[in-house]
Amino acid sequence: MTMKTGKLLFPTNLGGGKAADSHHIAYTEWGDSKNPHVVICVHGLTRNCRDFDYLAKALESDCRIFCVDVIGRGKSDWLDRAEDYGNYHVYLSDAMALLAYIKAQYQDDITLDWVGISMGGLIGMAAAIQPQIPIPIHKLILSDIGPVIPVTALRRMSDYVGKDQSFESIEALEAYIREISVSFGSLTDEQWRHLTIHSAKKNSDGTYGFCYDPKISGSLKQDDLKEDIVLWEYWDQLQVPTLVVRGVESDVLNIETTAEMQKRGPKTEVIELQGVGHAPILLDEEQIGIVKDFLLKA
Repeated sequence: MTMKTGKLLFPTNLGGGKAADSHHIAYTEWGDSKNPHVVICVHGLTRNCRDFDYLAKALESDCRIFCVDVIGRGKSDWLDRAEDYGNYHVYLSDAMALLAYIKAQYQDDITLDWVGISMGGLIGMAAAIQPQIPIPIHKLILSDIGPVIPVTALRRMSDYVGKDQSFESIEALEAYIREISVSFGSLTDEQWRHLTIHSAKKNSDGTYGFCYDPKISGSLKQDDLKEDIVLWEYWDQLQVPTLVVRGVESDVLNIETTAEMQKRGPKTEVIELQGVGHAPILLDEEQIGIVKDFLLKA
């Protein structure tokens, strides 16, 4: 089986009955399109769907996998207004539209699992508790995210997100990605190059930049970052089996939060990874094995 790519047109729901122009969401799809076990994979804040190529290849004989470019990232459309990137209704609406699209392709019941890295995990957490969800989420995997995001981590991200830098060569871009993503842990040269190639956009002057809308930094303005983001009200409503993969050196998901997550809501299972911070990117064999075991066990 090989990867297929496509784009879907979704309404832009801003909440409160407000809407903007519709937008396209890009995706890659792996596995048998008739397989009733569907896995949705959603990336982190500045990343894109191609981060999941290694995981999808490992899962495609057992599952049908959808990996999406969140609005403003990868090959998906950009929003007109920076402030709309901080509006959770946009992300939740896209998740619901994707699930409705998948459901419409099946006559019989399907099993739907969600794998989310950082931001992708938050979207999955919000989707899983919606009473009107088109397909219930059966299992949830969160890579290095939980119901408390420390303001110190948000400030760190604001230092580099949306700076719209340009680089003379793909090698220079890769060196920068290795620097700002050192917390991903020990990746091979091939994996770093994979992340770089699919993070890059070539500018008209021949330089390279990142393939995300710089306006996504609108939700990370330093002046607005005064306190932690706290989402226990969402976590406590979760009722699906949940696995949390945490980087031991993470500044986004701390040990106190994970301890509390194991006592509340879905009473999650937590697996900690040495030598990794934010966030386990699910590229290496160990991390892929953890995901595969959780999704495929009865």
